[in-house]
Amino acid sequence: MTSTISRLALAAFAISASILSAQPAFAAVACGSGNFDAWLAEFKTDAAAKGISQQAIASALTGVTPDPSVLNRDRSQKVFSQTFEEFSGRMVPPRLERGSNRMKQYGSVLSRIEQTYGVPGEVLVAIWGLETDFGVNTGKFATIRSLATLAYDCRRSEQFRAELLDALRIVQRGDLAPAEMKGAWAGELGQTQFMPSSWMKYAVDFDGNGKRDLLHNAPDVLASTANYLAGYGWQKGKDWQPGSPNFAVLQQWNKSDVYSRTVAYFATQLARAP
Repeated sequence: MTSTISRLALAAFAISASILSAQPAFAAVACGSGNFDAWLAEFKTDAAAKGISQQAIASALTGVTPDPSVLNRDRSQKVFSQTFEEFSGRMVPPRLERGSNRMKQYGSVLSRIEQTYGVPGEVLVAIWGLETDFGVNTGKFATIRSLATLAYDCRRSEQFRAELLDALRIVQRGDLAPAEMKGAWAGELGQTQFMPSSWMKYAVDFDGNGKRDLLHNAPDVLASTANYLAGYGWQKGKDWQPGSPNFAVLQQWNKSDVYSRTVAYFATQLARAP
């Protein structure tokens, strides 16, 4: 999924550079320098400087090592090549009955979510089913290790360094313990696959138990997904088919046109289900 990167303006970069040159600072260890331990030690110092507690840093990062399998997956990604007919035909029919059952099981929760965020239950359940088969396949990669690996690697270092910092903030906030944080190889977490930055921005404690738990708690999962879509401009009561403003919001969830069309198609089938 998924997942959302901030960019620095040139003016801001120039200002920060002049400030750094005027005062002493610890030397950053370059990505891919050949010394992961030195890089990690520098990252811990930076995390502490950004307000992350020593307890969160130690619990999450002690003993972390690079994961070569994550780098292999990152370098072997293939362009999404299935047609809409192929992808939707493979993904939707096996999930339609279970999706309809989830609509009934969580009917009252979905109604309250729609009242709060304006996003219909059909759309949320469609995303839930396509992302992780309704929470069955959330991934088995250690999230902290995956993010540290990708942050140390030079291909997208700054993006994943920011995600690793947000993963530590999730730990510090008490949403999850590091050992619980398992997901997809690129750091996506939970039953609808949030990157840590999206978790920090959009995760909600919808059932009021004091935790934002997108791994185990279906009301939190569904409400957080709705909050994400609402944050990107979902229009209550409007269509979600291709060409509509809400379809453009679905494309913010996943840039693939085929995937977004499949979400829309699945949601429409759920809306028509008995």
